[in-house]
Amino acid sequence: MDASDKPKIARLHPNEAERLKALRSYGILDTAIEPSFDDITKIASYVCQTPISIISLVDDGRQWFKSEIGLGVRQTPMDQSICAHAILEHSFLEVEDVTKDPRFDCNPLVTGEPHLRFYAGALLRTPDGLPLGTVCVLDDKPRVLSTEQREVLAALARQVMAQMEFRRALHLSDRLQRNISRLMAVAGHDLKQPLQVMIMAIDRIRNKLTDEKDRERLGYAIDAGMRMAEELDRLAETSVLDAGFGIPNLRSFPISDVFESIIANWRLHAEAKGLDLVIVPSKAQVVSDPGMLRAILGNLVGNAIKYTERGRVLVGCRKHANAVTIEVLDSGTGIPAEQLTAIFDAFHQINPASEGLGLGLSIVRRTAEALGHVIEVKSDLTHGSHFTVKVPLAAKPA
Repeated sequence: MDASDKPKIARLHPNEAERLKALRSYGILDTAIEPSFDDITKIASYVCQTPISIISLVDDGRQWFKSEIGLGVRQTPMDQSICAHAILEHSFLEVEDVTKDPRFDCNPLVTGEPHLRFYAGALLRTPDGLPLGTVCVLDDKPRVLSTEQREVLAALARQVMAQMEFRRALHLSDRLQRNISRLMAVAGHDLKQPLQVMIMAIDRIRNKLTDEKDRERLGYAIDAGMRMAEELDRLAETSVLDAGFGIPNLRSFPISDVFESIIANWRLHAEAKGLDLVIVPSKAQVVSDPGMLRAILGNLVGNAIKYTERGRVLVGCRKHANAVTIEVLDSGTGIPAEQLTAIFDAFHQINPASEGLGLGLSIVRRTAEALGHVIEVKSDLTHGSHFTVKVPLAAKPA
């Protein structure tokens, strides 16, 4: 092979050591597939109408994909990396036909399968300006993006960085709990702004389309964006709790108040899946924070409905001495034994294909700890899951 026919590996970033240090500080490399990031690549593919879309992080000697559609691998070596060239750009790289660009005409993904021709990538950039990778779209045909498509791709890149910043802050909060969490609680509103811009841009594109199938696809993209907004709210909720803003307001109240709220909020969700949601009445008077206890039980019931395909979800309670044990049981798929110790960790997904960021049970644990309530779980793959929350009984009047 002539030297001119060899793939052109991008030169290193001028501040490569600091760039790699910043990339690793996010703790995202080699993590599992997560639906919240897959939603972003789906949106990129829908909006830009490309068969391939990737969230690519440029590591030392490789590019690693947090999410990908249409390529079929989670990483490639640097001689196949177009993104390594893209991070040397200011903010965006678009190449109408990569076979006509000397940086890419010998790239193995261009000369061989999948015979790439088009590339567009928006940079993932840290708050201090270091590029980590891209949100990119690729095609096997030359093309040019519209202005609105470029805007959406840039908004998606900002959304990826917002999620990564949230993740890093939550992990650091174990050591810098109060200061970091206060910052995240205040910043939550601002971090949702690029997501709102993206949703509006997609809606503008959808309104211009005449093909009903394309309009339906962009409708899916908007729904995914709305789910992301909900998950950002839950992230902010977790941060508020860590920061000490969620100080419990303990008082005596009938547990039936919480049960009535649960049945009102979740009955339709259960009916939509053909499940029975059964709440066993109770006259128990407990001591807790009603809003925080609702958050715990709402997350547990929502999770039970999510992972149960047939049968029922049962909520009831048993009295034991000076406490009442609230139980949430389902007839779902159960939780593998090896996952039981990790299910309350932030970002842990029992099923990687499910929606959300995997924060529901993390919020449950943090809220229970703030209240001083003990939460436990038992599960197997044949009988479903059984969560319990132990709450103090109110003292009987003299």
